[in-house]
Amino acid sequence: MGVLRGLLPRLTRRQMAFIGIPLTVVGLATAGAVAVLIFLGASGGTISQAPVQPIAYDHSVHAGDNAIPCEFCHRGVSTGAAATIPSVEQCMYCHAVVGQDLPGVLQLTDKWEAQEPIEWTRVHRLPDHVRFVHVTHIDANIPCETCHGNVKTFQVVKQVNALNMGECMGCHRDTTNQPASSAAPAGNVVLKSSASLDCATCHR
Repeated sequence: MGVLRGLLPRLTRRQMAFIGIPLTVVGLATAGAVAVLIFLGASGGTISQAPVQPIAYDHSVHAGDNAIPCEFCHRGVSTGAAATIPSVEQCMYCHAVVGQDLPGVLQLTDKWEAQEPIEWTRVHRLPDHVRFVHVTHIDANIPCETCHGNVKTFQVVKQVNALNMGECMGCHRDTTNQPASSAAPAGNVVLKSSASLDCATCHR
């Protein structure tokens, strides 16, 4: 209040309270929001526990034991922005004849016969104001494991990297700066040494 009185000496106490209290509340809220953002940025705020999925899909069996490439199921990854999740029909291409008596495949078959989609719970999500294009990164020979971790060992898929702006900018400045939990194969050569730092590249 003393600051307001010094700047605006003609204000009454009531007027100073009317102005000063909202300013104090806004200031504290702003400071709190900044503190939360700093904490989330430092701790990898987008990382959370692996969600429970409607069917217990085991990546360690598909991508690990059977060495099925990521692109075989996530077919959009090499052609567009989104990696895409395989449809029930795509899963049935194999499971019409493979593992028919397994519990997860029986659940899959039930969905196929009912012509219902599987309501998978999304694991990796970037903010709506961020535009991430998978094909651009695939064309630069950046392995899926760089951002998603060693998925071929995951029984349950989880997010292992924060996927925040700091990680993205670090790699864009110098592609040898990999995320903390990168599992890119040894000897993999990224075809670009750096990428655009223009805000409009990722924020549109």
